[in-house]
Amino acid sequence: MAKKDIKVVNIVVSSDLKHDIPLEKMAATLSNTEYNPEQFPGLVLRIKEPKTSALIFSSGKIVCTGAQNMEQVKEAIQKIIKSLEKINIKITVDPQIIIQNMVASGTVGMDLNLNKLAIKLENTEYEPEQFPGLVYKLNEAKATFLLFSNGKVVCTGTKSESAVHAALEKLIENLKKVM
Repeated sequence: MAKKDIKVVNIVVSSDLKHDIPLEKMAATLSNTEYNPEQFPGLVLRIKEPKTSALIFSSGKIVCTGAQNMEQVKEAIQKIIKSLEKINIKITVDPQIIIQNMVASGTVGMDLNLNKLAIKLENTEYEPEQFPGLVYKLNEAKATFLLFSNGKVVCTGTKSESAVHAALEKLIENLKKVM
């Protein structure tokens, strides 16, 4: 068997700055923002480094996506706070960061017969005419995998890097039982 490997490619977190945010003012002052209140109540703030995006709501709640590790998450949130200082909003709390989802991609190190897996594994969805990947919900690991015939996988639904690795181990164990 070839080498199995997986790496976190996106972390989605939420946080609360515990301060009302004037989104109109933010959109008018900062260049890296998008705000269309008729379509969506949140403001999108794009951060170049680390390459992340944040949804900011007038309540002070934020959702940040795009970071690949917790250092990048913390750096992005600090940059959001610095952006707010430019419009005279002083955030005095150290915001609590809650991981909502981690997305990881990698390989199981072997080719996969998706037709066979769709029949033998429970909790799968496979419609090759619609999409070339098989969706496999691994309930015991609280993870969902996208499996491709070349052995590439995408894992979503976990909330820590150790959970990603544990889910991959469980996936491989389940694959070996039916292959």
